[in-house]
Amino acid sequence: MIYVTGDCHGNFRRFQSEYFPEQANMTKDDTVIITGDCGGVWFGDSRDDETLDWLERLPFTLAFVCGNHENYDALERYPVAEWHGGKVHRVRPHVLHLMRGQIFELEGCRFFTMGGAKSHDIEDGILEPDAPDFERSLMMLQRKPRARYRVNHISWWAQELPSDEEYAEARRSLDAAGWQVDYIITHEPPASLKDCLGVDVQQRLEIHTFFEDIIKQCQYRKWFFGKCHMDRFIPMKFYAMFEDVLPVESENRRRSRKQAPPEE
Repeated sequence: MIYVTGDCHGNFRRFQSEYFPEQANMTKDDTVIITGDCGGVWFGDSRDDETLDWLERLPFTLAFVCGNHENYDALERYPVAEWHGGKVHRVRPHVLHLMRGQIFELEGCRFFTMGGAKSHDIEDGILEPDAPDFERSLMMLQRKPRARYRVNHISWWAQELPSDEEYAEARRSLDAAGWQVDYIITHEPPASLKDCLGVDVQQRLEIHTFFEDIIKQCQYRKWFFGKCHMDRFIPMKFYAMFEDVLPVESENRRRSRKQAPPEE
């Protein structure tokens, strides 16, 4: 079985057995995919270990594409391995970061992965911790009501968006597959869907251009994405994922019999 869910931001209560009872019949050969902003690798040190070890003990394999809220410095320190035909960062034996521009063969289906997105909560700036005025700038922002800022290499990373080489690798992967896959897993939604969902409607980036090329050229069955913090099916092929845990082959949205508490 393969399931998909949305942004976790380090909160993995949805995977407790009381909220996800289906796992009783799952093994490490089964996979749950998070559509970005996993948050399991956040501090980049031993503070992550308890959470990651708990995720490793789950009966299934947990895989995730990257979002805009990931510690990329820490992710890039994990070893790169091949898994089902594509490249991963192996965070734990069964906790895997699905790298950008890859195609994975899972249960006879092709999954194309392209994580990454632009942060939308940085209107008040990105602080440099080595800057001479860092402490003063931080104090001023902390005093500002509802300030939206991040700190470079602590809560924001420039690698949140794909590089030129990652776009090139994605195109090579799709070329090799004849631009035919079964499922697409991203964090950022295509720009045309952002208009439909009413989120970041003015934002147009290279990743959106690339996704529009995929829509025009690629044959696929379903496209799952995160970031928008909503659970919604957009006919005919698109699924905005957040708290739902959805089997990829299901044509209808479903929830576990008991819902986890709302994400904080």
